[in-house]
Amino acid sequence: MDPFAPESLAACAAIALAAGVIRGITGFGGAMVMTPPLALLLGPLAAVPVALLLECLAAAPMLAQTRGQVRWRVIGPIVAAGILTIPLGAWVLVSLDPSTMRRAIAATVVAFSLVLLAGWRYHGEPRVAASFGVGALCGALLGATGMGGPPAIVYLLAGPGPIETARADLTWFVGAIAAAGLGVLAFVGALARDPLVLAALLAPGYLAGMVAGIRLFSRFDDRGFRRFTLVFLAAVSLGILVA
Repeated sequence: MDPFAPESLAACAAIALAAGVIRGITGFGGAMVMTPPLALLLGPLAAVPVALLLECLAAAPMLAQTRGQVRWRVIGPIVAAGILTIPLGAWVLVSLDPSTMRRAIAATVVAFSLVLLAGWRYHGEPRVAASFGVGALCGALLGATGMGGPPAIVYLLAGPGPIETARADLTWFVGAIAAAGLGVLAFVGALARDPLVLAALLAPGYLAGMVAGIRLFSRFDDRGFRRFTLVFLAAVSLGILVA
């Protein structure tokens, strides 16, 4: 579809608004909501840059809001390892079938989400080695499939910390990994003019949705937030699995 036709813009704006609400509530879900339907409407070469651009734009105010709650010793290794392995994922993307990989990843995420929804949690702080491993997996998956967040999301939500800490960790992780992915796209020449213009047109609606989501976040308690986030993650992964 022509991304600038009125009907296309209207559909994309509605998608961006819904994605912004989810991003505001959870601290991460914008790209997961946006990328699949935008890819169906516009193709992945337009959808992925638009989603990453809006994620980077959304990250700025939320980074400032959550910087006091983020656990740097946990997020640092995850982000560092993720950035290092994004090129590896890009190599995998051109070597293997990305559709098969996305389905395998989605099935894994569904399984872990169901385990956590059943009440499993670990106790104690995440270990550095585990954080590096999760980050490396996230970076490789982002480069290979455009879906790098779920392993870190499940990992961070499994711990015993309060919801403000989990949300802050997710916000900083997603912002950093989106910026890194955007940098890789720019390096390989995949940032064309149309996605930049489209992202600018969709930004007001996305930010408005995010503000609404931030206000809704205050209505969740610890259990409700984790349940909402995991159900959302499992639903998106199921959609990818059966698509």
